[in-house]
Amino acid sequence: MSRAVVYEKFGGPEVLELREVPEPHAGPGEVRVRVTAAGLNPMDWRLAGSAEAAARFGVTLPAGFGYDFAGVVDEAGPGAKHAVGDRVHGGALGRAVADFVVARADDQLFPTPDGVSDEVASTLPVAGSSAAAALAAVGLRAGDTVLIGGAAGGVGIFAVQLAKLAGATVIGTAAEATFPFLRKLGAEPVAYGPGLADRVRNVTAAVDLFGTETAEAALALGVPPERIATIAAGPHPPGGVRATGGADAEPGALARIAEAVAAGRLTVPIAAVFPVERIRDAVELQATGHVHGKVVVTL
Repeated sequence: MSRAVVYEKFGGPEVLELREVPEPHAGPGEVRVRVTAAGLNPMDWRLAGSAEAAARFGVTLPAGFGYDFAGVVDEAGPGAKHAVGDRVHGGALGRAVADFVVARADDQLFPTPDGVSDEVASTLPVAGSSAAAALAAVGLRAGDTVLIGGAAGGVGIFAVQLAKLAGATVIGTAAEATFPFLRKLGAEPVAYGPGLADRVRNVTAAVDLFGTETAEAALALGVPPERIATIAAGPHPPGGVRATGGADAEPGALARIAEAVAAGRLTVPIAAVFPVERIRDAVELQATGHVHGKVVVTL
C-alpha cells in the first residue's frame, strides 16, 4: 500500500483526506515516480471545490488531488523515455499529491536539472508554463513596459522575472504590503483596485493573472487588445483580449525556465512548505490569495 490525498465529495479543504491506496506500478511506456514534493495551484482546490469545474477537466469522484510534482523515477516500463534514478518533475491531473505517480505517455514529464531542488521543481509546471504562455501571447519584447496583474502570486513571480529576462520594464499590481517583495523580483509595484489606469503610464502590453481588472485598465490606456492576455477570465475576456493558459506555452518553455532556475537567473520564492499530513493547512493558506510565492507539500 501507499498514500495519496483523495476526496469523495466536493468542498473545501475539509474534504481532503490522506488515505492508504494500492501501490501503482509502471506499465509499458510508463514510469513510476516516487514523489518527494508537490506544488499547489489554485486550480487544485477549485477542482476539489466545484463539480462544474471538475467536469470541465474530466475529473470524477472519488478523485486524487494536485497536478504539479517532482521526485525520482523508481520503476520504468518497457519503452519508457526515462530510466530508474532519473530526477524528474511534471504534471499529472488529480494524481500529484501521492507517494507515487505513474506517468503515462500523455503526461508532461521533464528532467530536473542539477542544482534545482525537488521542492522548487515541483512549482514549475503550471505556474511556469502559464507565465510563459501569457507573455508569448502578447508578443513581449525588449523595450516593452508590461503591466502584470497579480504579480506577487504563484504565476506572477514567474511572469515578472521572465519579462525582465526578456528586456521589458515590469509594473506589477499588488497589495501595498507586497511592494518590497515585488521590487526584489525586479518589478515596479502599483496598488490594484479602482483607478488603476490612473496610476500607470506608458504601458505597451499587459498580462492579467487574476480576473479582468488589469486587462480593462490596459484597454483604457489604449493598449491594443492583441497585446493584452488573461489566464483567469474564462474563454471570452473583455474587449477582445487574448485568453491563454499553460497548455499554450511554446515547446521547450518549461525546460528553459528550469535551466534559468539552475543558472540562478530566475528564483522561485517558496512561501511555505507543509508535510502531506497537513494538506488541509497547505490548501487553506494558499486559498487566502495573499501568499507571496508558492506553497509546497512534501512526501
